[in-house]
Order: sequence, then C-alpha cells, then structure tokens
Amino acid sequence: MKPTISGKIPAALLAILALSAPAHAQPGWGGMGGWGGGYGGFGGYGRASAPRDDREGRVDAERFLADGAIPALGHGRITLRTMPGTTASDREQATFEAAVVDQLAKAGYDIASADGGPNGEGGQLVEITVVRDQLEPAEEKRNPISGSATMGVSNRGSMMGLSLAYDATKPRGALVMTNMEIRIRDRASGTALYEARARIATREGTKAASDDAVSVRLAGALFERFPSSSLAAR
Repeated sequence: MKPTISGKIPAALLAILALSAPAHAQPGWGGMGGWGGGYGGFGGYGRASAPRDDREGRVDAERFLADGAIPALGHGRITLRTMPGTTASDREQATFEAAVVDQLAKAGYDIASADGGPNGEGGQLVEITVVRDQLEPAEEKRNPISGSATMGVSNRGSMMGLSLAYDATKPRGALVMTNMEIRIRDRASGTALYEARARIATREGTKAASDDAVSVRLAGALFERFPSSSLAAR
C-alpha cells in the first residue's frame, strides 16, 4: 500500500516522488512524522496577509471656530484659493477644490463667484492646502512561485518530496497620508473665522485612494457640524 496524502492539493502545484527501497516497505516513515508532520506538510499556499495598518481608511479631523464668528459664517460670497501643497496635477487640485465648493454650497454660501468673481473682492476667502506624505513604500514585485523539497531515509525505505506554491496576490501599493486644511477668512480684514484640518491614509491602487474618494471624505470631515448661521436659521 502506498502512503496517502490527506487534503486537496492542486495537481499542478505539487509533485511528489516516492521511492521504496526494500520490497517490504510499509506505510509510514517511522519517527519522521509522516506526510504533513516533521517536514512541515504541504499547507500554507499563498502569502499570509500582512496586518492592516490602523491608520488605513480612518479619517481624523480637527476644527477651530473663532469667538463670535458664527453670525458671519454660511452666507454671502466666498472666494476659493488653493495654497502651495503637493497636489500632483491641475486635475488633482481641481478635484479637491470641487469637493470643498460642494461643502460650501451645502453650508449656505453663494458659490457662483467662488473663483473670485469679476474683481475678486468682498465676502470671505477660503484657503485650501493639500499635502501628501508616504507612510509605507509599495511592496516589491516577487516571484509568484515558491516551494521546498524534503528527503528522508529510514529502515523502511526512503522518500523525496517537492512542494510548490503559487501566490496570485498582487504586491500592495504604497500607503499614503493625505492631509487637507481649510481656513475661512473675512476678505476685508483677513481675520480667520474658521479653520479645520483632516487626514486619511489610503493604499495606492485601491478605489478608496482615488482623488474623488479622498477629496469627498476629507471635505466632508472638514465641514462636519459646520457652525453656519444660515443652517441654524432653517
């Protein structure tokens, strides 16, 4: 009787050559642990998932309100200005600006002249800053096929085993922290009325890391419970 292998192992991934020297060889390999014993078996196919970073996907935000600013917030004209940051392109910058403009409209502002209007004067000014930092580099490409070989000899015979594993998982993208800040000022005096900052860590190559997804989540956090006098009057 030949040794048996328990469990279902893809035939394309596993090749085993068993040599029985003496004609009286019996099942089992004595003290060597048998199949799946002392040689580590044939389990463990695929890469074990690395632990998820606690920062990934979570939005952290802080908000600051100037004393007596509530009556001035949430109405009238407002001009948008993007401050120097690390947005990679004009399209990326425009995506974050659009997310902020959407929140300004919900807060009650007149966004028809958010680009500054004919003269860029009057009303309030919202300053936007977006900065991105890499927390973890992307994983390097690796050989998807790995394996190991084992050999053993006992008074009952000898054996050779070859285990091949195929890992179809893709290397993970870089973990990037996106920081977004806004500051709303009275345009005439320059006085800061409202400030907020939010951040989120996302994995490059995922849907959650797209500019649209990140900008919407961060802008929403910046204006959460926004102290708008126009909203309070509704």
